Formats: sequence, structure tokens, C-alpha cells
Amino acid sequence: MSPSGSIVRFENVGLRYGIGPEVLQDISFSLSPGSFHFLVGESGAGKSSLLKLMYLALTPTRGLINLFDHDIATTPRRQMPELRRRVGVVFQEFRLMNHLSTFDNVALPLRIAGIRESDVQKHVIELLAWVGLQDHMDARPPTLSGGQQQRVSIARAVIAHPKLLLADEPTGNVDDAMAYRLMHLFEELNRLGTTIVIATHNQQLVERLGLPCMKLDKGQLSMFDPSGDGRSATALAQMSQSTKKGTAKTETTAKSGIENYL
Repeated sequence: MSPSGSIVRFENVGLRYGIGPEVLQDISFSLSPGSFHFLVGESGAGKSSLLKLMYLALTPTRGLINLFDHDIATTPRRQMPELRRRVGVVFQEFRLMNHLSTFDNVALPLRIAGIRESDVQKHVIELLAWVGLQDHMDARPPTLSGGQQQRVSIARAVIAHPKLLLADEPTGNVDDAMAYRLMHLFEELNRLGTTIVIATHNQQLVERLGLPCMKLDKGQLSMFDPSGDGRSATALAQMSQSTKKGTAKTETTAKSGIENYL
């Protein structure tokens, strides 16, 4: 695939830390606009390292990385912040700003982008309602549970409608009902054009949704598609229906909010 036909392209990428062995070896793949993949593999397989390369937190030891038609090795340093702003990241360790409220953490990407404050208020309130945090807008991260901090991190990552969303274990600290609700949020974002990669250990989620997978094993990458057509429409429809169960009290407000936002 040509660079212009992909959001991300890796060619023979290798990564090592210090003088140790390569943790990623000869990684080659491309992600087309609007694709949706799970990234799977055992602990220590290199999933977080691969995501860090994709959001430009690490530099490869060798190989080529092309992001949004930019060869990262030759892209001027002054252009890098603009590229990073087009990528939303859900960190496994959350990385929230403890001195800011839930609301202000989620609003930060919009404010950095210069969005009008009236629109910031509207979008953040709608999105926090969708992820079930409408009653915690003024809370600081240290007072929130792990699952609540996870949802704040997800809301912050998607609020600016990124071109590429990278999520490291985004459902690892929430119950099954919220996990499928969050997956529905990701699916809606994907439906509107965002390319998504979700690293997960949740094999049940992977099997149920049947989306294409990137699998890391001992530093090497393989790709497979359980559905055979790039995504499983049936599984996503079932996920949507499952998400609606048990949330009747907030579904109308939340659905309206997420549709207005996205």
C-alpha cells in the first residue's frame, strides 16, 4: 500500500532498549483510514512499545515509520506537535493531571486547540454523561476509583475527534457492562472515520466482536481477520444492543449527547 493510502505504515521496524535484545523485530504493516484493530499478545510481547512508536513517544532503532503521509525520520521537529495532536491516546496508567478536575482534564485538548469555551462546555458535559461521570465533573483524579479514572482518560482521548486513536487496555478497570458501552463509543468514533487500535488482554471481548487483530508474539507481528471482511457488523450490532441493557435511565440523554458531540 502506498503511503497516501494509509494512516500508519511501518516497514521493517525494530526496537531495542539500550544494548539489550530487540523487543520488536521487523515490524511491517499499514493501517488504512477508518480501520479498527485489536492489538493482542501476552504480557511483555511488546504491545505498549508498539503503541508508543505509533504515537511518537519512542524512536525506532531501525526501519521506517510513516504517519499521516509523513516520514517520521525526516519530518522537521517543528511539525511533530501538530502530528501528535491528530492522535488520541488512552494510557494504561491514565496520566491524568491531578490538580485539574475531571471536567478540566477532558476539556484540555479542546482548549489547546482553541475551541470556543461555550462549545467546550457543551461537548465535555455531553461526553462525561455518556461515560457515566456526570456526577463527578468537579472531582480531582486522586478521589476517583481506577475505573472512573479510566473513563476520564478515554473521554480526554476522544474529545477532539482524533484521526488516529490508540488505546492501551481501555477496558481493563471497568465492569463488562461499561466495557461494552465504551466499545460502542469507540465504534461510533470509528464510524465517523477515526482509525482505531486497541491493545487488550480481554480475549472474550476480542472473540465476541470479531474485529481484525494485530498479534505480537516474541516481538514479531502477525495480522488476522476473524470476520474475513475487515469488521464484524453482526458483533458490533450485538454489542450496541448489549450496551443499551440496564442503562435505560441515562440512555436517551447519553445517546443524544454522544451523537451531538461526534
